[in-house]
Amino acid sequence: MNWQDHLPALLLAVPLFGAFLAPLTNIGGKGLRNAWFLLVSAAITVLAFLLWVRVGSSGPLVYVMGGQAWNLALPSGMSIPVRILMEVDAFSAFMVLLSSVAALAGAVFSVAYMERFSGMEKFVALYFLMVTGMFGMQVTGDFFNFFVFLEISSVASFGLVAFWRDRGEALEAAFKYMLVSTLGALMVLVAVAFLYSRYNVVNMAALGKVIEWGMVEKTALVLFMTALAMKCGSVPMHMWMPDAYAEAPAGVTCALVAVSQASLYGLFRVCFTIYGSFMGSPVIPWVIIVLGVLSMFIGVSMAVIQKEIGRLIAYHSVSQVGYMLLGFGVGLLAMGDAKAVADYGFTALKGGVFHIVNYTMYKGLLFLAAGALYYATGCRNLNDMGGLGRKLPKTMALFMIAAAAIAGLPPFNGFVSKLLIYESTFAVHPILSVFAMVTSVLTLASFVKIFQSAFLGPQLKKFADVKEVPGFMLGGMTILAVAILFLSLFPTWSLNHLVEPAAKALLDQASYIGAVFASAATGGGL
Repeated sequence: MNWQDHLPALLLAVPLFGAFLAPLTNIGGKGLRNAWFLLVSAAITVLAFLLWVRVGSSGPLVYVMGGQAWNLALPSGMSIPVRILMEVDAFSAFMVLLSSVAALAGAVFSVAYMERFSGMEKFVALYFLMVTGMFGMQVTGDFFNFFVFLEISSVASFGLVAFWRDRGEALEAAFKYMLVSTLGALMVLVAVAFLYSRYNVVNMAALGKVIEWGMVEKTALVLFMTALAMKCGSVPMHMWMPDAYAEAPAGVTCALVAVSQASLYGLFRVCFTIYGSFMGSPVIPWVIIVLGVLSMFIGVSMAVIQKEIGRLIAYHSVSQVGYMLLGFGVGLLAMGDAKAVADYGFTALKGGVFHIVNYTMYKGLLFLAAGALYYATGCRNLNDMGGLGRKLPKTMALFMIAAAAIAGLPPFNGFVSKLLIYESTFAVHPILSVFAMVTSVLTLASFVKIFQSAFLGPQLKKFADVKEVPGFMLGGMTILAVAILFLSLFPTWSLNHLVEPAAKALLDQASYIGAVFASAATGGGL
């Protein structure tokens, strides 16, 4: 048996092992702790890359924990999924790869950023638990374990957001996040219970094969959509995001961006893979489209008026989530109509998928740059900054890369994904494209505001002793900057090898379902 057959399990086991051993590394001092933090973070990135390569070359990977097969024959003669099952298709592998890069960048940045604070071993343990939960949401093959991993990532995130316990704002942000996450998780659990009571299964592939369109199923879908939209920060369930993103340590916020994308992954997995055959009705797609438009407009409108850099960037997270919802909503609208898929549906999906990777990279970099400014100056308010470009030239350059990308300036990667969304949404209704383009203009304006307020203008006397941030912080930012530049310089390769396989996997409901049942037919399982 090839050891790479166990990649899905290793992807969860390594960060979990890293979390449990993190407190012990404190015995060896700061050096051992930091080395462990970086080693485990690098290892999970390598595993994520290998998993992406494996799935890209061999197709969906089904992994069964707890038995040799994914199903058991019960005394009644029924054969139903009862094992812990992980299924990784191109979309799952794509999400795992993105999340691992964001987690690595956050870890490298945090090595220097958090050195001023005590309890770093607890920070590392919580960080790896959050990463474990995030990966679990993206590779699990059943809804109950999705709920379990959602809770793991959420509980760890609460602790990380509230890590600076001496700041009342951080505790308040963690409390808001906890309330929203707990409510969302409860909705997911109730939705799972509804479907289990109806079909006696929680396996995603099995549900996608047998699910019907009744009141129970509709109720479960509403609960899933509400909970996961809440977790990814969509309007009107976005109230937790500005506080949590602004108050969490910068390296944590970088990883939290990926965590929110894991919730978005769950939303699209439910809509496309489980309920895809019932999306001939435009109601659900248009609900997602409207949520996307509202998120874009309200998020960017709130961002423009912010004075605190962390909150400004956090509101832009709400806005960028709107782009992804818009793209996927339009793609969902085309489901069941081959001509509509060919005309605009697949283009919209490609735009949404490409925007996921772009968002994860440039939004993570923006939060790290904001953290670097706070580290160097101790200031969060833009009105109290100025002239820092002379003192922090490398940070300024890295910030400019991320700002140009999020604004969608050509030839940066954000321009490509937004262009795909513009084109596809225009085919549905021109007003959707107008909203998207206006949002981009306002986004550019708000980041020009940050650049002018923080980096330009006369140098303030109080910043006379400010110097460039440590190398590890620059290293964490550079990881994401290199990713942005690669996506910008090689958009065709990115579309053909990274984006299109993920979009095709999401669109192809039968492939995801068939992989599990093909495994069962051949006695598959590990």
